[in-house]
Parts: sequence; structure tokens; C-alpha cells
Amino acid sequence: MTTQTIWNLYAEDVKRFILAQVKDATATDDLLQDTFIKIHTKKETLKDEAKMKAWIFSIARYTVMDYFREHKMPYSESQTETYSEIETNKHTEHDCLYGILKQLPKKYRDPLFLADIKGLKQAEVAKELNVSLPTVKSQIQRARKLIAKGYMDCCDLKMNSEGFLVGEIKEKEDCKICNY
Repeated sequence: MTTQTIWNLYAEDVKRFILAQVKDATATDDLLQDTFIKIHTKKETLKDEAKMKAWIFSIARYTVMDYFREHKMPYSESQTETYSEIETNKHTEHDCLYGILKQLPKKYRDPLFLADIKGLKQAEVAKELNVSLPTVKSQIQRARKLIAKGYMDCCDLKMNSEGFLVGEIKEKEDCKICNY
């Protein structure tokens, strides 16, 4: 299932869930974006699509918990329904990607998210962000370059002569970005 399909099916429900927890529309939008970046980077770890909804809401719940922790605000587990979480101990390039995306400046992350995860055309992204189309194209291109650089910085991957990243993903504890 593509991230865009998952977005179309669950984004509104996840947004309501997050808003009920944080009670702030701006924070909700940011947390929704973070949730779907995690979903996008980890969706291959889901072994049973029948558990998709529980898995998605588990990711959303942990994203909200991280938000409360970062802002040193109290959070009670009873604030939200408990869902089972699928965990994996295997460290993958998706773990690195999540850390890299999280560190991207918002001006690059937002257009990339709207185009590559939400599936909007670049012209629609420009309209939604109220910036010119050339600016959006430039920001998305810059974001993709920063992601490649992030992999080189995080796991010491190298760019080969054809422009592909090559090398092996390090163990999580050796990564410089995704060791969170």
C-alpha cells in the first residue's frame, strides 16, 4: 500500500486523534506530518496489513508522547486509546531517513512532504504553501540533495559515479543522525 493511499484512508482520523491530544492546530499539523513521515519510512516493517490502523495510531500516539516530552508537558497514557505497536530491532535505511527528514529545515521538509508523501503535484504544493512554482521545485530538489548528504553524514555512504548512494548502513549505535 502506498503512503498516499494510507494518507487518503487515515489522515483525517489521525489528525482528529492528534488534535484531541495536543489541542493546538499548528502543532497538530506538524505532528501529523511527523507521523506520516514515520509511516512512510517504516511501512515495510508492517507484516500484517490487517493491523494497519492500529499500527498507524500507535505511531501517532508515540509521536504525540514525544511532543509532550520535548515540551516538558505532562502526558498521561490514559489520554489515548492503547494500540499495539509493531517493533523491529533491525536497523534500516528507513531509520536513517526518518532522522534525516526530521532534521531538514521546515522550508524544505514541507514541500517535500506535500509532494512525495501526500502526493500533490508541485504546482499544488506551490499554491498550498503560497510560494512560486520555481521556488517549490528548488526547495524539493534541495531537500532531496540534503537527504543524500544526510545519508553520507549519518552512515558514511558514498555517491558513486552514476549518482547512487553506495555502502552499508551502520549499526544504529554507530549512526550519527538516527541514533535517537
